[in-house]
Amino acid sequence: MWIQRWDPEDERFWTEEGGERVARRNLGFSILSEHIGFSIWTLWSVMVLFMGPEYGIDPAGKFFLVSMATLVGAVARVPYTFAVARFGGRNWTIIAAGALLLPTTAAFVVMEPGTSYTTFMVCALLTGVGGGNFASSMTNINSFFPLRKKGWALGLNAGGGNIGVPVVQLAGLAVIGAGGGPRVLLGIYVPLIFVSAVCAALFMDNLATVKNDTGAAKESVRDAHTWIMAFLYVGTFGSFIGYSFAFGLVLQTQFGRTPLQAAAVTFIGPLLGSLIRPVGGRLADRFGGARITLWNFVGMGAATGVVVIASMRESLALFVAAFVVLFVLSGLGNGSTYKMIPGIFQAKALQKGLHGEAAAAYGRRLSGASMGLIGAVGALGGLGINLAFRQSFQTVGSGTGAFVAFLVFYAACFCVTWAVYLRRPMVVPAVPATPGSGQAPGSGQTPGSGPTPGSGPTPDAEEKPQLTYAQV
Repeated sequence: MWIQRWDPEDERFWTEEGGERVARRNLGFSILSEHIGFSIWTLWSVMVLFMGPEYGIDPAGKFFLVSMATLVGAVARVPYTFAVARFGGRNWTIIAAGALLLPTTAAFVVMEPGTSYTTFMVCALLTGVGGGNFASSMTNINSFFPLRKKGWALGLNAGGGNIGVPVVQLAGLAVIGAGGGPRVLLGIYVPLIFVSAVCAALFMDNLATVKNDTGAAKESVRDAHTWIMAFLYVGTFGSFIGYSFAFGLVLQTQFGRTPLQAAAVTFIGPLLGSLIRPVGGRLADRFGGARITLWNFVGMGAATGVVVIASMRESLALFVAAFVVLFVLSGLGNGSTYKMIPGIFQAKALQKGLHGEAAAAYGRRLSGASMGLIGAVGALGGLGINLAFRQSFQTVGSGTGAFVAFLVFYAACFCVTWAVYLRRPMVVPAVPATPGSGQAPGSGQTPGSGPTPGSGPTPDAEEKPQLTYAQV
């Protein structure tokens, strides 16, 4: 179904004309499709646990295998972002869900000892299409919800998708525990893919108001905030997806865990990180994404420091506990950083003198165009994490060196967040001044500038609520 008129910022349209009901319905089935996509994308984090000595692949080879899945998933996010406007959110969700059959059936056919490493690599590359689902799903849902609800909606959409990671790992644990082979796990997901595609066809909608805007795409690429947020998203989502792929392998390689022992704890971190992502969005809605993100990086740095200590002391219990905390914080940061994106472009719209629906439309236009790029760069952080682990194990025989590098990166993310969004946050008026106030619409002041000493308020000026980058 194509919806011709969509104005979520209109309170009457949202509450009385059924806008909220339609948005929530699309959100629910978007989560289902994205959930299956994440499961297929991270499939090889489970497959490598089945690959014992008879497969002839060393730990470095396994880290490289999962790295390629991460790479394709990151790159796929760019075209998937623009596919929503080209084909419609409902239509593209059907296509994207159906595409998951290819990597699943391919892995089903080749998953046995004696298969060449190149063949496994091709299959791992194909699973990357599941990573693209995130970008199209988030771009689609971003258009359905008003700005005041985006943190919650995007957090719930992404969190529901992210939870596909621990679910496939739990399914892998159940299969391993029952003595089944990898083909059993793959056979479970084929009918689920069909279900997600059929549900999208029956219950989702296309928004005719969402169109590809090459001007917006070019503008978002030129905007420094797109790249700053991409950098921060590397620190949050890049950590989440990279650790999701690598956790089981690290436990096997560094601590000598069996596949069953590794699978028994691998799912815990991604599960908690996924569940808490909507909380990060909700906290960002209330306290400001920049503030939540800043302190979240402090927590991630502290948790990483404990992981380094545990790795050096070879303390499995401390290592697992600290790693799980790191997962939780990465999930929280995923929600807060993604909430910042529409807020930043809304603030820029107000700075330009736009107000009301004009400002909201500008914010949706630029944030929608930038989300795919930010998501793609963020996912590349997962590639960096797995390549760092591969190098660390090849060089020193443990993951300690990689964790030290991650600690330095989180410190850099903290500094960037503080310097750009909290040190001297931009302030802009949220509504235009009344005539005669003596202040041009859209003008603002930086903290501390204030009125001229001795001057009182203009009698006919109305008090204007303010929006800062610290609040986005």
